[in-house]
Amino acid sequence: MENECTAQAEAVRRVAVVVPGYNRTEFTSDEEISFRHLEHFLGRYDKYLVVPQSLDIERPGYRIQRFADSYFGSANANTRLMLSPLFYGAFKAYEYILIYQLDALVFSDQLIEWCATGLDYIGAPWMHSKDSPWVSTPRVGNGGFSLRKVPSFLKVLSSDRYWIDPEVYWQSVVSSKSIPMQWLHLPWKWFKYIKRYNGVRQELSQWHLRPDGTRNEDHFWSTEAVRYDPDFKVASFEVGLRFGFEVVPQTCFELNQRRLPFGCHAWPRYDRSFWEPYLIKC
Repeated sequence: MENECTAQAEAVRRVAVVVPGYNRTEFTSDEEISFRHLEHFLGRYDKYLVVPQSLDIERPGYRIQRFADSYFGSANANTRLMLSPLFYGAFKAYEYILIYQLDALVFSDQLIEWCATGLDYIGAPWMHSKDSPWVSTPRVGNGGFSLRKVPSFLKVLSSDRYWIDPEVYWQSVVSSKSIPMQWLHLPWKWFKYIKRYNGVRQELSQWHLRPDGTRNEDHFWSTEAVRYDPDFKVASFEVGLRFGFEVVPQTCFELNQRRLPFGCHAWPRYDRSFWEPYLIKC
């Protein structure tokens, strides 16, 4: 019995719950519902509020993790924080962190089981709907309620791999340009051999400027991280559904064999009426 209790305690210490990105001390009634679910189902885990350096805040049961004020106050600022090795380095004592924004809910304690999957990134899937018309292929997924393997995220962020192989880049130029234009672009071929101009740091420095609607940090982890670590494992759509819902929760419920997931994201935004029967309101 003692050994079993020790093993359970060690398992709990594998993972922390991280509530990110708030620069205020008061929360809405819906955010308090999200807090209530977190504290009810996952109260035994280490829990962190991620806040600006200058914010004076305490909440019973939570540790406070501070970062520079410049990482708060906008979606772009939050994206920079969530793409920073500084952020993941702050939690390197843990194998996993569960990102739990305050428009998330959790419905049970499956956290250790999800850590046992060995996956590097699991989030509520994206799927084509009127609320997400930009999605062409259903896939994982959203970062607002997501499980992240800390060593794997740090490995991606310190990768020395190219974003695009210089020879592949050059062949794309050769195939579409005339000989004079190839000569004109030749210096760019050699620039691509310099990691500073063709690696993860360069890509992330420009990520919030992307014009194609994929500026949020979860798009990087879902689709681009594997460029820098081919072993980076993102959950499948089916696994993601068991983990969490976001858009069209009723459709997700049917696809998930009419079972609730571990949790969800953006519950007040997408079909609140679906979630109402499951809310802990007091």
